[in-house]
Amino acid sequence: MGKEIERKFLVRDESYRQMASDVVEIKQGYISMRPAGTVRVRLKGNDAYLTVKGLNDGAVRDEWEYRISVEDARQMLERVTEGTVISKKRYMVNYEGHTWEVDEFAGDLAGLVVAEVELKSIDEPVSMPDFIGEEVTGDSRYYNSTLAAIS
Repeated sequence: MGKEIERKFLVRDESYRQMASDVVEIKQGYISMRPAGTVRVRLKGNDAYLTVKGLNDGAVRDEWEYRISVEDARQMLERVTEGTVISKKRYMVNYEGHTWEVDEFAGDLAGLVVAEVELKSIDEPVSMPDFIGEEVTGDSRYYNSTLAAIS
């Protein structure tokens, strides 16, 4: 079992676009949106994953991720997911020793931009790029599973 330690922030401007080293298209849906165990299927560029995440404890939660075939992921997204399939562009921004993932949501969620940074420990210091706004770590309104359920 893996642990995910991640902080999440709203984004205040588009400067991350010029800072990005890579951009990838993502489509993801949820087979289960139970807070105690979300199950997500994701197409990320030419790769696909099935991910199980445990209940959040602030910035920390259990996570198991498995690579699956792209065709299996497409079929799961079409046939077995709940709520809305989320579409977004992910910008990868390297800043002072950390990789920031900045997600620009599309469709019903267009206009929402959220940045996440994964950490090795809960107390690891992290420098904030200028585009970082309000911290929303632990705010369930910004969980992707919540966004899939309401959009």
